[in-house]
Amino acid sequence: MKKALLLLVFIIITSCYQETSIAVEGDFTTTYVNAKESVPVVIKIDSKITGADTYQWTFEGGSPSTSNLKNPGEVLYDKQGTYTIKLRASNADGESKEISKTVVIRDGINIDFTSEIIKSNYSPVEVILTNNTAGEGLTYKWDFQDGMPANFTGKIPPNVVFSIPGDHTITLTVSNGLETQKVTKIITVAPLLVSLFAYEPKFENDDYESPVTINFINKSISATKYKWTFEGGNPAVSTEENPIAAFTSVGTHEVTLEVSNDKTSQIFKSTIIVQPDTNLRILTNIKLGINSAHNNNNIGAMYSTTTRQVYKANEINDENSSLIDIVFQGLNSNLTYNKFISPDQANNYGFLPLKNAQSTIFVNSQNLCNCGLNFTETQFDAMVNDNLIKSLNISYSAAGEQQFGLTYPRIILFKTQDGRKGAIKIKDMVKNGTSSYILCDIKVQKQ
Repeated sequence: MKKALLLLVFIIITSCYQETSIAVEGDFTTTYVNAKESVPVVIKIDSKITGADTYQWTFEGGSPSTSNLKNPGEVLYDKQGTYTIKLRASNADGESKEISKTVVIRDGINIDFTSEIIKSNYSPVEVILTNNTAGEGLTYKWDFQDGMPANFTGKIPPNVVFSIPGDHTITLTVSNGLETQKVTKIITVAPLLVSLFAYEPKFENDDYESPVTINFINKSISATKYKWTFEGGNPAVSTEENPIAAFTSVGTHEVTLEVSNDKTSQIFKSTIIVQPDTNLRILTNIKLGINSAHNNNNIGAMYSTTTRQVYKANEINDENSSLIDIVFQGLNSNLTYNKFISPDQANNYGFLPLKNAQSTIFVNSQNLCNCGLNFTETQFDAMVNDNLIKSLNISYSAAGEQQFGLTYPRIILFKTQDGRKGAIKIKDMVKNGTSSYILCDIKVQKQ
């Protein structure tokens, strides 16, 4: 009886234990941290499993690759692909549950491409594009501003040609299906080739009388090579960028500039007209002040037929003082006592001495000099070359250097230290107090 009772109690207890066995239930979720699905990707695991005592996680392609925690937290993926996350949860009752989920890891976007210009950036510009962007499952869209072609879809684009001068953008847009990035580079096309030049004669040749030496100023655009042709010039041809050429024969001379780069060439032409040599320099409307005007730095009384400039007292220095060959002395503002004096005598007539001063002979009064000179205003006005003046015997005499008063028009003859002969025509004498002056034209030999 006692044994039967014990058996009955055991059966009842065993029966009760089996009825209270704990099942493993629930699930887990995966979340992309910061919603970022391209590498590097962090997946957050959130386990909702109940009834389990042990957990065996396997993270294919992840770091860590395994875990035995109920909530393993975050898993890092650094390569693109589709990976399985497995969980086996179990308890002491022998209950277990296996769950598998997949996560899709997309390739990260790190755009990398280069552009290489073939030959040069002169139009047309051909560009080689090399796409070094790494990754699988990416799509590529290229846009070429004003290019040929204008756009392209694919990883490896064709060469692109840009013809319009200026800056052009090359834009590569890369997508992995969720994220999109773009990178832009600029290609600069140089201006179109233009052949163009200007020119100016040397200062002493600005009347274009033979012989003429001319400086040519290259104003071409996008040129790398130059070929000049000077018809009747010396040299006849030149490859310099800014050459100098001399022309001795009278007439019209054609100048041609052919420029080129590695893409194309262009020609520009102009003409040079060389006049006959008159050996006469004509200078007009020269204002020369009286002594006070000069010394007060209002109107200069000294002039150089070489530089063709009037100099006031404060403008004279060691470099230009030796070039002055005409000095006017106006003693008073009423212009009643006037004379042209040799520069080397300036200090005797109320001026500071000139360093390395020239000696110029002046005939202020032809009628008093008794030297056989009678050069008239009519002759001066008609003089277009030095024929009339080169035979004149201009020599120093005390009578010839005599002063003159307020009388004009008047002709003064002179001879420079280097032997050039000339004539001054006083056209006007203007009373203006200490700034009184004379207005004159000068005609002088070049050599």
